[in-house]
Amino acid sequence: MRKKASLAAFVAAAVVSTAAIAKVSPQEAAKLGATGTPLTPMGAERAGNKDGTIPEWTGGVTKPPAGYKIGDHHPDPYADDKPLFSVTAQNYKEYGDKISAGQIAMFEKYPNWKMVVYPTRRSASYPARNYEMTIKNATTGELVDDGEGVDGVAEGVPFPILDKDPVKAGYEAIWNHKLKFKGVAAQRWADQANPTPTGSYTLTRIKEELLGLYYKQGNTLKDINNILIYFYQEVVSPPRLAGQVLLVHETLDSKKEPRQAWVYNPGQRRVRRAPNVAYDNPGTASDGLRTNDQTDMYNGAMDRYDWKYVGKREMYVPYNSYKAHSDKTKIDDLVKPGFINPDLLRYELHRVHVVEATLKAGQRHINPRRTFYIDEDSWQILTMDHYDSQLKLWRYSEAPSVNYYEVPLFWSTLETHHDLKSGRYIVSGLDNQEAMYDFSYQTTPEMFTPQSLRQRGFQ
Repeated sequence: MRKKASLAAFVAAAVVSTAAIAKVSPQEAAKLGATGTPLTPMGAERAGNKDGTIPEWTGGVTKPPAGYKIGDHHPDPYADDKPLFSVTAQNYKEYGDKISAGQIAMFEKYPNWKMVVYPTRRSASYPARNYEMTIKNATTGELVDDGEGVDGVAEGVPFPILDKDPVKAGYEAIWNHKLKFKGVAAQRWADQANPTPTGSYTLTRIKEELLGLYYKQGNTLKDINNILIYFYQEVVSPPRLAGQVLLVHETLDSKKEPRQAWVYNPGQRRVRRAPNVAYDNPGTASDGLRTNDQTDMYNGAMDRYDWKYVGKREMYVPYNSYKAHSDKTKIDDLVKPGFINPDLLRYELHRVHVVEATLKAGQRHINPRRTFYIDEDSWQILTMDHYDSQLKLWRYSEAPSVNYYEVPLFWSTLETHHDLKSGRYIVSGLDNQEAMYDFSYQTTPEMFTPQSLRQRGFQ
């Protein structure tokens, strides 16, 4: 019996460690395309749904609204849209097949929370080069190292057509989120608020820089030296936190080399390694309301969970959230007790990929189960449900997103993580009164070394 169990475990592990795992045939890849194919370049169904409530994808936002200039907060291309209806605590049961367990819990926790639903706009778009490389990846991409790495891919999404095996497809869908195009380099403000149940908060101003050589045209995996993202984060205020700096080298294959992280503490005036900047350790200035692996909804190693692709659903999800993104919206208008002002958010009906993560035997995480809802058009994780050690729903997360016209790309403008037990939440990305993302930012790997961190910290 013991030999049989060992053999079964070996076979299960081999499912995601076999060399050739995710390649599709040229005939399958031919279904992908910018026009005239059944699948979009990102692998989404081009056609709308049979009810006509989800339209055909016709390329997304290909040009910005009139008057937009690079550096502006991105104006709403759908400002004339009127709400169709609202899902509320009084009627949510009528929409049970279109909302998640986390959304149901929000309605039951907060009688005044609502989801204002607008017409569906399939606005997500990316550069032609990213589409080209994504289609190419479909025939060459592989999962390696027990799903902890990918091979045979460059620049684009690695697996636009998911494997038919639910375990492989679960890994692939999360990899697609992790490798979706974010621009080669960017500088941004990621200001954060952790309001109390009564709504009081102190804004934490956070400045970030990113460099992703994976996305640089012509680069291969060999060129990036296993570093997916270089990440620099500095807390600017309040005074008690000001000067704290975090540096991360996010590895592509965490089995070959785990994430490397360093922090600079202004009180100690020294740089030290930070191995705890990973998994379920608390994120920067988060009051324990966000884990490190919740940055960008999910990041980092996948080795603590078993992953399973559940299928696709039509769901109401935060989308085209330009009101929440606008520089005409004040942060005090957004941050309210219990949740972000729902009148400044927009929900739409979209098809999403559903992925379940369950904790592996012998591993630990404060969330032993998570459910991810991933946009079919962009591979952006839009919502998540998190469960506690008794497998009871504990937290709910959202990523209201917009199209950044100057690139273009579709990415979150806010991230909110709700603790349904304490009645508190954290919201990041509050850049309404800050300078907009700078995707033209020029930087090099040399600016992301521990030595550079020390020099920046002493300035």
